[in-house]
Amino acid sequence: MKSQAVVFNNPKQLSLKALDLPALQEGQLEIAVEFSGISTGTERMLWDGSMPPFPGMGYPLVPGYETVGRVVRSAADSCVQEGQRVFVPGANCFSGVKSLFGGAASRLVVTAQKVVPVQEQLGAQAVLLALAATAYHAVSGGGQQEPFAAPELIIGHGVMGRLLARLTVASGLPAPTVWETDLTRCAGAQGYAVVQPQDDPRRDYNTIYDVSGDGSLLNSLIQRLRPGGELVLAGFYKQDLSFAYAPAFMREARMRIAAEWKRPDLLAVNELVNTGRLSLDGLITHTQPSTQAGSAYETAFGDASCLKMILDWSATA
Repeated sequence: MKSQAVVFNNPKQLSLKALDLPALQEGQLEIAVEFSGISTGTERMLWDGSMPPFPGMGYPLVPGYETVGRVVRSAADSCVQEGQRVFVPGANCFSGVKSLFGGAASRLVVTAQKVVPVQEQLGAQAVLLALAATAYHAVSGGGQQEPFAAPELIIGHGVMGRLLARLTVASGLPAPTVWETDLTRCAGAQGYAVVQPQDDPRRDYNTIYDVSGDGSLLNSLIQRLRPGGELVLAGFYKQDLSFAYAPAFMREARMRIAAEWKRPDLLAVNELVNTGRLSLDGLITHTQPSTQAGSAYETAFGDASCLKMILDWSATA
């Protein structure tokens, strides 16, 4: 069986190709993909060739780790039934191409342990679970350690920043402040304030979470910390990072890197969505059919009004 997949042949060279699907093995599921999201962080760097050396990196590659679809065949003895809508955090089922992260395709074969059943009514919003889990992990540590202090200041009001702010509010903690320099992205706050940096006089933040991926901000952010405060790098940075030592020394600043989410984070945010504590509304701004993937990627990476672009695979699934 063939699967139509987005393939980055080289940086900024995209095509939709028919790739062979492997035969279903014990413990595996075949997924008919309904929607997949385009990541403006790591996937943008794969697209433009600026991704630092990373396991599985190389071209041609199939991107995508924000996928939702239905189980159409099962060779697994599990609670995942045929017809179930599931979230799929990528796949590695294609030969002849790199699968980083392998989820942008019309059909996938994955292990049953990889997927997470989602509520039927979520629809395309289920693709946002990956970013929600990333935001959750920045505070939770993936369930492998004690939770960290929640953000008082968040840098960036894209989808990641919005989810991190919503999670903080949902937890009952004081609402964070969010910095955003692009006026087109300042709207849409739910229970927290969005301001431009120059309009924020505060310089005693205990915790600052940067989700912008802009390494040039480090010095200005360190100067906003109180003594002993923590700067959390929760974006993905393509350049080597550096900062002025003296201001960090004077504040005895701490710096922490939040890595990719773990399965406990994904399960936790799925439960928060299921119980209504976390809303995914208002975050998907653009949808295009998968047959127009080229223009969809250009819009996702070039249009500031595009918070999240969704590829609709209904015509090719």
